[in-house]
Amino acid sequence: MNNNTLENSFSTSYEELNFIEKAWTDYFNLFEKEAIATAIIAFVLHEIVYFGRCVPFIIADYIPSFAKYKLQPAKVNMAKEQWICLKSVLTSHFLMELPLIFGFHPIATFFGMDITTVPFPHWQTICYQVALFFVMEDTFHYWFHRLLHYGPFYKYIHKQHHEYSAPFGLAAEYAHPLEVLILGTGTIGGPLLWVSITHNLHLITVFIWISLRLFQAIDAHSGYDFPWSLRHFLPFWAGAEHHDYHHMAFVNCFSTSFRWWDYLMGTDLKYKAYRQKRQTQADELKAAAANGSTSASSDIKKTN
Repeated sequence: MNNNTLENSFSTSYEELNFIEKAWTDYFNLFEKEAIATAIIAFVLHEIVYFGRCVPFIIADYIPSFAKYKLQPAKVNMAKEQWICLKSVLTSHFLMELPLIFGFHPIATFFGMDITTVPFPHWQTICYQVALFFVMEDTFHYWFHRLLHYGPFYKYIHKQHHEYSAPFGLAAEYAHPLEVLILGTGTIGGPLLWVSITHNLHLITVFIWISLRLFQAIDAHSGYDFPWSLRHFLPFWAGAEHHDYHHMAFVNCFSTSFRWWDYLMGTDLKYKAYRQKRQTQADELKAAAANGSTSASSDIKKTN
């Protein structure tokens, strides 16, 4: 039942809450069962963030000036392929992820997660917990992703996700149901493990974490490396430039958010060699273009 009363809200009056906290309280008070309210808002949030984050990359595909930022410009995923991907992702969301989301509330409350309590945790608490979840998920993802590239695991499970060698945003959650379950455990397992040990975690923090994780996953599969992409500001951030190679070559770069596990385990050597080769080729083209311009200028002067 809904336990969102002012008595269990740290003795804070309704008037003292901020706008979001008031909306949070009002929303949960609409429902008789807290578990239903939690599942609905979690699923709606997931859909809005997931597809909302995909839209800018879909638009970018139709803007010629953005083509220079494509990591694999020679490979174009046609509308038919994207439509097939969309239908598969939606099917997975409703038939696989939605039931799991409905099962989240009883597990979370069993371990002591705060659901309706207001006011929310301090922003510093939210920040360090979300940062910790990124590290935990990245570690989980690296090792289980590597495992999914082993023999039968790849053939019968992970191969579906690699159907697109030039990924795009919508393909972030295009995967076999077992892969959704396995790698999804890394996303929600961190918060559940944390709250089971500390009994200090709020649902709003989990929602922020999930939203940022979706942003990261979609960006990594976007196929674009913009000058403003996060990896240009955080050298240890993986980003699309890192993960796109994994889809192109089917090897190396198993991490999700960060680069350190691939660096420590040597599973980025082929990736580094490839990037070095591409950089050398780019430098040679620039040098040739510069020499061509110099020669042309010299010919003009001689003619004059």
